[in-house]
Amino acid sequence: MSAPSGNLLSEAELEALAEGVADGSVAVDTGFNTSARVRKHDLASEDSSLGVNLASIDMINERFIRLFRLGMLEVLRTSPRINPTHARILKFGTYLQDLVPPLSVNVVRVKALRGYSTVVIEPGMIFSSLDSFFGGFGKTVVQLPPGRLFTPTESRIIRLILDILFRSLREAWSPLMPMEFEVVSSEINPQFAQIADESDLVVLNRFEAEGSEHKSFIDVVYPYASLKPVRELLRSRVQSGDGNEESDKSWREELKDALGDSKVEIRATMGKLEFSLQQLESLTPGETFFFRKPDMATVTVNKVPAYHATVGALGTQTAVQIRRALRPGQI
Repeated sequence: MSAPSGNLLSEAELEALAEGVADGSVAVDTGFNTSARVRKHDLASEDSSLGVNLASIDMINERFIRLFRLGMLEVLRTSPRINPTHARILKFGTYLQDLVPPLSVNVVRVKALRGYSTVVIEPGMIFSSLDSFFGGFGKTVVQLPPGRLFTPTESRIIRLILDILFRSLREAWSPLMPMEFEVVSSEINPQFAQIADESDLVVLNRFEAEGSEHKSFIDVVYPYASLKPVRELLRSRVQSGDGNEESDKSWREELKDALGDSKVEIRATMGKLEFSLQQLESLTPGETFFFRKPDMATVTVNKVPAYHATVGALGTQTAVQIRRALRPGQI
């Protein structure tokens, strides 16, 4: 029977081939690279596992919080209790879904990084700072209606908060790299501050300020692509100093003195004998045990072998003389 139009094999030949594959009479693993495995990869998506060290960013954020609180107390007479959350990597569209305008959304150019970043200030932080600045207790909470713009006084408070924030960020990043910040534009709706496409990844740093009546926040958002060129610096972590500060030297000396007063047990062992439980139970007073005296006794410190020594006498007392120190694992 001839094969149908468009098929190289007839229906009977296809059935015979399928039966041969099923019963194993037709080999199927005869091609090239049969051990190769395929993994799906989207060339248009970013890979968040390329080495941006979020632990370093968390360290920077902790340093930033200390500086930011001092700056807020000095300028706005308020010292909010700020709790950092761990830096997160997520899609920009996912981040926008959780934001409810109106907010103070500020597009920022960071000269040390590529592209634009954003700083989002929740209104509760603004009105709490405004109340403290004019002599209040920072407890005022105002629910803004949709589309409501900030007044000139509120905008001035926002500008002061941003100045403190930029100064604190600049100092927090200084052990790693110099930073300069410049506000490019300000919005009340985060949808109009597109620093990245919705499918692009961003690094979210959220700082939550606790109050008795309201919990507000400040978000600092970096595009993931802007941090990739400096990921080697982030991998090296952030150090607060070079270890040669006077305070470090003083701390090391105090620790050394404190350890010098610690008491340890020193025991010199001439030899060991092994007995079975039956032999031990049959012992009687006056029995003598013979063993070969080793050339060196082992001196243990808190049950850890530390030295080889010889045993002798000094006047009327038995004494040991240290011969050599033992390395870890050496007996």
